[in-house]
Amino acid sequence: MATSDRHRRGPGRTGAGGRVLGYLGSTRNITGCVLALTGLAAHFLGLAGTLWPLVVAGLYGAGALLAPPEPARAAVSLAGAGPGALRTELDALRRRVAGSGLPADVAARVEGLTGLLEGMLGRAEALAASPDHLHVVSQTIRDYLPASLDAYAALPRSYAMERRDGDGRSPHEELLDQLDLLDGGLREIARAVHRGDEQALRDQGRFLRDRFGRSELDL
Repeated sequence: MATSDRHRRGPGRTGAGGRVLGYLGSTRNITGCVLALTGLAAHFLGLAGTLWPLVVAGLYGAGALLAPPEPARAAVSLAGAGPGALRTELDALRRRVAGSGLPADVAARVEGLTGLLEGMLGRAEALAASPDHLHVVSQTIRDYLPASLDAYAALPRSYAMERRDGDGRSPHEELLDQLDLLDGGLREIARAVHRGDEQALRDQGRFLRDRFGRSELDL
């Protein structure tokens, strides 16, 4: 069906149209138009002479060439890093952790992290609205958390618990510190993701107080 639909539209039409619309809203086009309007205003004021069309065109070209480039946008493909795929990977990570025999304090922190991640993935639309947040959640599931746990699991248990020279922390304490750092970062993202839910709850509370407040109950 997708192939026949593309055939009806004609090859390349959608892409070309998208590029045209993208340029119309670009910084280069807007800057060029502003300078061109300045040249047109100069013509109406009698300042551009008979060559005003060239002046207007030249100003547009100068604006388009000298305008700053468009800011780079983080492109996050939901097909490869969407909440559905990430939830599957999170479930797999949980199963790995459950069978790894981690110390109780580590397992508790990991469970808290995976709970935060699961809650955010449950609000897929709000999470996908911020590519930066989606990227951090994706990297935590696929890289940050597994990398810390794998490095710790490679150490003998007795070695991981021993204190070391230097900062005096054991590998076990280093892992707990890394998990706390992840927890702090994810909680900030969770607050942003669930801000709409919190506002909806507050709005519902105001409605209920207005609807079922003491003044109505006393009638």
